[in-house]
Amino acid sequence: MTTNVFSSKGSMAYSELRRLILSGGLTPGSRISQYELADSMQMSITPLREAIRRLASEGLIVMDTHRDSRVASMSAAEARELLEVRLSLEPSATELAAARRTDADIAAMRAAAEKLLPVTRVWGEDAITVHRDFHRAVYTASHNATFIKLLDDLWDKSDRYRRIGLELPSGDEPRTIDLNQHHQILELVIAGDGPGAADLARTHIANSLTASVTGALEERETVQSVSLEKTA
Repeated sequence: MTTNVFSSKGSMAYSELRRLILSGGLTPGSRISQYELADSMQMSITPLREAIRRLASEGLIVMDTHRDSRVASMSAAEARELLEVRLSLEPSATELAAARRTDADIAAMRAAAEKLLPVTRVWGEDAITVHRDFHRAVYTASHNATFIKLLDDLWDKSDRYRRIGLELPSGDEPRTIDLNQHHQILELVIAGDGPGAADLARTHIANSLTASVTGALEERETVQSVSLEKTA
């Protein structure tokens, strides 16, 4: 019974701590004050430590030898990896969606498309949320549980980078092409044009906000590296 209680509280702590990290409530690289967090979650330190271990295995938390833990930093390398995996998985899931979508799937995709907003600084978090909801409605229509689970996790981690994108100089710029491509992908999926939907999804991802962030982070890290070499 005690084990089940701890496991249940551990799951609650895991969900809340993961949400705080992915939403930016806990900033990248920041130290995790375990006792303060446990107090705020109104639970003991044990389930929180269980949650920290789980999140460390996912790469969202870094633990050192002194039981100290920090939110994982964000890097160009991780951004590039996430982008590469998305380019590999999501077009394939979109192609499957075109072959397997049901009437209920089509209704869900259309409802999500009606709520889309340009992912810019003006619309902020609301845009990120409805943007994700649309893409999830599409890849859920693939009816492939493994694709859905992998893409859910990928989007969780990628959203941290999308939020950085809103702070870039380009964060105020209208993303009309990007917005229109969502509706074009939807029509291709509804029409059952799998290859066409997959091709457009691939183009869409390659020119996405995440791709822009990846390039910006790579450029920033290069500048920082050169600066450090000059001062060494």
